[in-house]
Amino acid sequence: MRITTPKTMGKMTGIFYFNSSDIVTGFPISHKRYKQKHFSLDMSFQMVEVHSVTVDCTVTSRFAHTVMTSVALNRANTSQEIFFDVELPKTAFITNFSMEIEGQVYVGEVKEKEKAKQQYEKAVSSGQTAGLVKASGRKMEKFSVSVNVAASSNVTFILTYEELLQRKMGKYEILTRVKPKEPVQEFKIVADIYEPQGIAFVDAHATFLSNDLLPLVEKTVTDKKAHISFSPTLEQQRKCPGCDGTLIDGDFIIEYDVNREEGPGEVQIVNGYFVHFFAPPDLPRVPKNVVFVIDRSGSMAGKKIKQTRDAMVAILRDLHEEDHFAIILFDSDITLWKDVLTKATKENVADAISYIRTLKEKGATDINSAVLRAVSMLVREREDKKIPKTSVDMIILLTDGMPNHGVSDLKTIQDNVHSAIGGKMSLFCLGFGNDVAHSFLEVMCKGLARRIYEASDADVQLQGFYNEVSSPLLLEVDLRYPGNAVDSVTKKHFNQLFNGSEIVVAGQLRHKDVDNFAVEVLAQGVRNRHVVDWKVTYPDQQYIFEDFTEHLWAYLTVQQLLEDSKIGPQDEKDVLTARALDMSVRYSFVTPLTSLVVTRPETEDRPGSALIADKLTEGRGHVTNVLLSFSLLVVFITPIYIIQSLDGDPHFLIELPDRNDALCFNINDKPGTIFNLVRHSGSGFMVNGEIIGKNEIVPAGKVNTYFGRFDISHKKLGVKMDVSVHNISVLHDGKHVSLLMDLKLTNKCSLTVTLRHSIKFMIIKHTKVWKRRHTHQDYLGFYTLDSHHISASAHGLLGQFYQGVEFEVADLRPGEAQEQLDATMHVKGQTVNVTRHWQKDFSRNVRDGENIPCWFVNDDGAGLIDGRASDYVVSGIFNSV
Repeated sequence: MRITTPKTMGKMTGIFYFNSSDIVTGFPISHKRYKQKHFSLDMSFQMVEVHSVTVDCTVTSRFAHTVMTSVALNRANTSQEIFFDVELPKTAFITNFSMEIEGQVYVGEVKEKEKAKQQYEKAVSSGQTAGLVKASGRKMEKFSVSVNVAASSNVTFILTYEELLQRKMGKYEILTRVKPKEPVQEFKIVADIYEPQGIAFVDAHATFLSNDLLPLVEKTVTDKKAHISFSPTLEQQRKCPGCDGTLIDGDFIIEYDVNREEGPGEVQIVNGYFVHFFAPPDLPRVPKNVVFVIDRSGSMAGKKIKQTRDAMVAILRDLHEEDHFAIILFDSDITLWKDVLTKATKENVADAISYIRTLKEKGATDINSAVLRAVSMLVREREDKKIPKTSVDMIILLTDGMPNHGVSDLKTIQDNVHSAIGGKMSLFCLGFGNDVAHSFLEVMCKGLARRIYEASDADVQLQGFYNEVSSPLLLEVDLRYPGNAVDSVTKKHFNQLFNGSEIVVAGQLRHKDVDNFAVEVLAQGVRNRHVVDWKVTYPDQQYIFEDFTEHLWAYLTVQQLLEDSKIGPQDEKDVLTARALDMSVRYSFVTPLTSLVVTRPETEDRPGSALIADKLTEGRGHVTNVLLSFSLLVVFITPIYIIQSLDGDPHFLIELPDRNDALCFNINDKPGTIFNLVRHSGSGFMVNGEIIGKNEIVPAGKVNTYFGRFDISHKKLGVKMDVSVHNISVLHDGKHVSLLMDLKLTNKCSLTVTLRHSIKFMIIKHTKVWKRRHTHQDYLGFYTLDSHHISASAHGLLGQFYQGVEFEVADLRPGEAQEQLDATMHVKGQTVNVTRHWQKDFSRNVRDGENIPCWFVNDDGAGLIDGRASDYVVSGIFNSV
């Protein structure tokens, strides 16, 4: 978290820095840091003062509800912009963000992502300040906002998020990374943990705890509750009396686990929802058959290949003698250490280590052949009964790049692998580095993919992942609940349960009052299949936050819907995505499908502003574009007067400011076709446009067309205008044109025309777009800026929308493209299918344009426009229909 004033002031006035990986805290930083950033120190850094920082984490049955609060004071005699940055876990969902400014509280609202983004795009295009901050770490994502705070005023930021703590290596962890550069007035980290199953242990430690600071960590633990707090005073934080520096610099870590003496888990029921935790203790491990598939292509050269060798040596040494393993190296070719799985005896492991130490990079990347070879090896060994009957089969793939040899189509590779595996084994994908196609691996591995970050500890990351999956305890775990008692149960079949982990299932009860809740668990293990009896607990309401079981169920459901929506047939993915969107809005979760918006109303001396928080999905690219990154953007909204426009292919865009929405469609026809765009019988106002195409047309290819000429006439004013990409001419009936119209030409590319008491429009000439594409021509765009003098009798492709259009959108569902939304629109007595698109509006930014979200209507606007597009074709440039 960071609080600072804007660079435009030119002088340093203060900063508040907050850095964390899971739970975060923050502090002002030293003068030296600002000198490094070339800020002047003429003003006191105390002009922005951090008054308090509190991180309050309440954990009930592994479900963490965290509220982060910070208060900053502006002690300057002028208003200042203050930034608030927070890093929070990638697995968390923000559920609320609010600000209190000058006594007024502004609370966030989760709404459709496209509408929130529309506000941001419009603010950016109008030249207002807006910041986009990308995620910056392995475990966390960044949430950032800036607000303008009046002189001698304060601002309070409150961020709330929820997450289910995951059990790894036998414990749950809450990590607070504290990196203050200066002491803070009031600072507190508080964690209250309540586990009805009982608490086995709680440990709190930090890398910076000296003998003086150690007593400040207060820990109170009873049978089911734990309270941990750390709250040093301003003086206790200092390195020495009067020093600016602080002793607090490092990680504050809370680790705990629950009691499992009375059984492998429990069911908790609160307010009509249940949650079931399953982690049986003291089970013997299941032998594993693992094939390591290692990328040795040229891109692995240097540090990557060395770290892979080091990690594989440690992993091989960790194999148990009852395990079987194989090694496949791949680049353009496939190389096997042995063509069968080998038992992990000391001798075989030693031979494998010697072999892996010779690993060198070469060639291209043939992922398809390598993974299919591993699958066929495991299938053959299983069919030949050369591996134990009760054992788990797994493939661990390590790669750093895109497939570029053999089969390189990503969808084909995914289909090939899914078909070959057929549910018979697990495929774990480790993507090494920043450029790996993580989304491709995630789908191919059905969610069992992880990025290995390029850093000095990459070998440790590899070993850490292997340790999590190296000790399977149970296979094919089925959790069964009474069918007449439950609804909407989350995932209840798991291929494996690994040592130190936990299975969590949640669902709704058909009746809140449950006399007998029977749970049955069937799984394969060394002791064969297990059927377990359960105890049911009803947690004391005093120690839980409201409706925690319902929120935990919703959290799990949305998370699983998002994961499942990446895999399978498109129609199934559509249904899952639509359900995830509906639940995200209903439970106010900021997910990849939703945005959280905080709105400040417009006042006489300040424009309205909107803050937008998005949760993005990871794709191929730089590491800063990481999984589920947050960005909170401050944008200032100005009034929008554009109603209709057309530009490009040609694109038609009908903006509806009163609905904060837009409609769009394209018209496709051959070059030379003239369309009537506007006609108004009352005034005799008319606009026609002629289509042009490329200078060079490819036979049987797609013809890209644009508007190359507009002719505007006003019968009552006796004015005619002919505007082409080459010139502008004005004709009149002996009257002074200046009395009838205003013409304003800007940079020889933007012509604004105002016809007296009639209409105002803009014509934009696009040239630089095609500077290096000689087959294209310059083209024109037409924008209606003010049409309120035109009556409802106006018509034409654009004119028919001058008085607006009534429509309703329903049945929202995911589209074919990623993050695209389809819907059904009811308009003009017809029902049409529409898709959420982006359309360019160049009226306020002639060079780059502004992205406007709109409901796109296919087939030349069929159903939206009156009649057909061909009805608007005219025979001559000044002719009417």
